[in-house]
Amino acid sequence: FYAESGGQVGDTGEHGNLGAKFTVNDTQKRGSAHSHIGTLRKGVIEIGDKLAATIDAKRRAGIVLNHSATHLLHAALRKVLGLHVQQKGSLVAPDRLRFDFAHFEPVTPAQLKEIEALVNEHVRLNHDADVRVLPYDDAIAAGALAFFGDKYGDKVRVLKLGDFSTELCGGTHVHRSGDIGLFKVTSEGGIAAGVRRIEAVTGQGALELVNANKAV
Repeated sequence: FYAESGGQVGDTGEHGNLGAKFTVNDTQKRGSAHSHIGTLRKGVIEIGDKLAATIDAKRRAGIVLNHSATHLLHAALRKVLGLHVQQKGSLVAPDRLRFDFAHFEPVTPAQLKEIEALVNEHVRLNHDADVRVLPYDDAIAAGALAFFGDKYGDKVRVLKLGDFSTELCGGTHVHRSGDIGLFKVTSEGGIAAGVRRIEAVTGQGALELVNANKAV
């Protein structure tokens, strides 16, 4: 189970055996441990018991699409708006993504359209998600971007999507960028001085948004 970190929400699911069932509603880091928070639905669980752990696969799949799309969005923002763009926060949930970034003025409709088109272009290019573990200094020297709020050790995990996006990230991701399917921006606005926020959806959520707009 993935514990909440770097904007990605914690996994949910179930632990159980023939005599017990525990529903996991959230997963959080507590020191070096992953804490599975939830409700015992059946039986008794004791220290030493063996349990089968099952992640909510559909929910995780949505998180995966939105997390990889966040990386493509970050790269697109820097290409369209400038290299001064830096992440200031994020939320990666199963149904949406939210990305906060440093920028000194509102993003124009034309720029937003260009950003969305650029993300979708790299979705269609179907880049392989190349994941490597490297020494931190080597990763930064190779051009990897570090995400805001994350803490990194001597060895770091680097996610590379084609030649378009290279970032440090310990989260869960697609196998290829084409898995994202479709990326649609739902809103853009300012949340603080010099900080903007973009919200978006991917995959089935993006398709449903397109269909809803067509029906209006």
